[in-house]
Amino acid sequence: MTLKKVRLTSNSNTLGITSAFIALCVILAILSGNFLKPTNLLNILQQVSINFTIAIGMTFIILLGCIDLSVGSNVAFTGLVMAIMMKTLLMPVWVAVLTGLIVASLIGLLNGFLVTNFDLPPFIATLGTMSIARGAAYTITRGQPLYTFPHEFLVISERIWGIPVFALMIMIVLFALAWYVLKYTRLGRYTYAIGGNENCAKLSGINVKAVKMAAFAIIGLCCGIASILLTSRLDSAVPTNADGYEMDAIAAVVIGGTSMSGGEGSLPGTLIGVLIIGVIGNGLNLLSVPQGAQRMVKGLIIVIAVIIDVMRRRSMAKAR
Repeated sequence: MTLKKVRLTSNSNTLGITSAFIALCVILAILSGNFLKPTNLLNILQQVSINFTIAIGMTFIILLGCIDLSVGSNVAFTGLVMAIMMKTLLMPVWVAVLTGLIVASLIGLLNGFLVTNFDLPPFIATLGTMSIARGAAYTITRGQPLYTFPHEFLVISERIWGIPVFALMIMIVLFALAWYVLKYTRLGRYTYAIGGNENCAKLSGINVKAVKMAAFAIIGLCCGIASILLTSRLDSAVPTNADGYEMDAIAAVVIGGTSMSGGEGSLPGTLIGVLIIGVIGNGLNLLSVPQGAQRMVKGLIIVIAVIIDVMRRRSMAKAR
């Protein structure tokens, strides 16, 4: 399948999931009178800003046919690093934030190094770093929370006239940059090519290792930004932060039409997928559904989305 055909397919997928998103909103509006209230809709936007930031990086990874399970642990560990720098070492906020972005990116690069230089399956490599980062988060703080950060850091999550302005600005800027990279740069074209057929990409002269390293660095950087948003919003850093965030990010990307096999997908689809996950979570909270049941629902959504992807690919293969 050519790249042009892949993108046309992605556009049709985006239309389908957009219709599903609208239908979901209508159903929740009927079930809960609080769903369409402006305050609730603004809450949803602020909540999804973190998942969307991670999901942007996850889109690059899944387009390559890989996966990253370490994102939640990366967010938690990075948040604790920034907290220690601000609270214990009394470093300026900008130094703590910059250090956090570097640390998160290095974790991403470590994953890329393990995958590309030792030929480890991404699932195994990132499962290992997930445990390492989470364990390190518990070790450096002995499981204790850090809280009450400088105002200059907390302002990142503040609202202006009830609107989470900075969170929305970060979402828009990241989306625009990532969309441009995937659509108009070599890195984007090579990402699709490697995900579509890695062997053909190698024979075409594409530096597969470099592209994968870049993608893992991107998702690491996205985790750093997500950590800033989360830690600022909670005004606390604990080792359990961002637990299960990898599940939300993967679910959003897959629901958005990006194939787990790689080579097919789009960022607009990911955006809709993130909104669907956010709206489902918010709606279940409004309906007082227990957290355990909510996780079951999200897991079921992932399974259904992957089954649909597999069936669609089989149908396309038969049609050729």
